[in-house]
Formats: sequence, structure tokens, C-alpha cells
Amino acid sequence: MAFWAYILRCADGKYYTGHTEDLERRMAEHHHGGACDFTSRRRPVLLIWCAEFPTRYEALSAELRVKKWSRAKKEALAASDWAKLSHYARPPRERVSTSLDTNGAGKAENGKGTSPC
Repeated sequence: MAFWAYILRCADGKYYTGHTEDLERRMAEHHHGGACDFTSRRRPVLLIWCAEFPTRYEALSAELRVKKWSRAKKEALAASDWAKLSHYARPPRERVSTSLDTNGAGKAENGKGTSPC
């Protein structure tokens, strides 16, 4: 049996992070409302990222880890932008500035890909 961790973008722009053993059923619950107060008040919702895990423990662990991430880091994950994800994984004081190319290296190439979902 597979388990999933996922991120939804709500109509108001907020993100919801969760995990489930049945992604299709859980998405239907989020879309129809009632099963989750947070998303019921913020419909419609859009699945922007999901990942499959072999155990519930691993899916829950991924949910709890991703839930703490900044908005920018979640957006980088959803876009499969590994350069940005790596950038936001470092503490702010350790990040190289890319604004106005002040570091002389220019902006990193955009490694955007498609979401696995």
C-alpha cells in the first residue's frame, strides 16, 4: 500500500499540507468540503505537489517537515525548482543575494520542471 504527502493551494492563496493513504479519495474530500475545516472554507483547492511513500510514517514525516517550510520553499518544491529549493533551504544570512545581481554571478538558471502529480 502506498501513502502520499501533498500540498494544496487554496482559493485564498494559502497552502495546506497533508498526508493520506488514498490520494484520489482525499482530494475529492477536499474538493467537496466538510472533511477538513481549513480547506472547506478556502475552496476551490488545487493539488500542486505530491509524493508517494512506502509507509504511513514516511508520508507523515514528509508532511510535518514540509508543513514548516516557508511559502517560497513550498513553491520551489511544487515547481521542481531544485536551485531555488536549495537556496531557501539555507538560513537567510547564508544565502547569496540574487537581487539586482549584486553578487556578480547573476541569477541561477531556472530548473523548473513539472510536478510529479
